[in-house]
Amino acid sequence: MFPRFTILIADRNPNVRGFLLREMSREGYAVRPAESADELMRLARDAGPVHLVILDPDLPGAFPPALLEELQERVPRVPIVLHTHDPQAAYAAGRRPPEPTLIVEKTGSSIVRLKQVAAVLAAGRSEPPTTPKNS
Repeated sequence: MFPRFTILIADRNPNVRGFLLREMSREGYAVRPAESADELMRLARDAGPVHLVILDPDLPGAFPPALLEELQERVPRVPIVLHTHDPQAAYAAGRRPPEPTLIVEKTGSSIVRLKQVAAVLAAGRSEPPTTPKNS
């Protein structure tokens, strides 16, 4: 039997975290929420297989470039979606986020895009789909 598709969701805002947890759980995914960088790293190490990380880089205790690098050391080759109000901040200090990373701007309808990414990955594709220019 294959493990259930598991998503780590890290967001400092409990309302956003709860909304993403509910919506992704309704789609049938196992969801592990985190409210801080420390909790995210603990879950990445201890939560069993992880298939996708949805991360707002504005977490307590987080320094985005270092956080992404440490996260990729803990869960190599697991796609990371940066879910942020400021997509340009994802390119801190002129550096691109490590691969495979996708940036989804936080909007009232960004859950649609997050569900699309999860569905593609859960269906067995190894890379997240690229972000369309008009999304």
